Amino acid sequence: MREAIDASVEDFHGVPGFSVVRTEGPGTAIGAHGGIQDDMQLDRVLTRMRMQPAGAFGGKFVIICTKPEREWRIAKLSGIRGVPPKFVDDRVFTDEQAAQAEIFAKRLEQYPAEDGMPEHCTPAWKARGENWA
Repeated sequence: MREAIDASVEDFHGVPGFSVVRTEGPGTAIGAHGGIQDDMQLDRVLTRMRMQPAGAFGGKFVIICTKPEREWRIAKLSGIRGVPPKFVDDRVFTDEQAAQAEIFAKRLEQYPAEDGMPEHCTPAWKARGENWA
């Protein structure tokens, strides 16, 4: 999974935003393939990580832009309304995608391996495929 993230960082260098996909050529968002397009397990892991509450497992990682379009830092949310995020270290990233990839690595270390297993989940109010009308 880490290889897919790193490959996406290479492809999306200089492109605003971040998605875990490969593209036809570096620096373009055309012809997306690979990453979450092809790997359902990676897609599920990323979705699970992104949907965690702000205070889960010691706090959710976020990116804070310290200088518009030039510098980004990684911080952790406290999970408590009104308490500002705290920077996790002194590193400054000059590429938003590299900061996103670092957050992915940190989340892999942060979350327990058994997180998201069926025995730890409760049934959803509306399951996929049910009639919402």
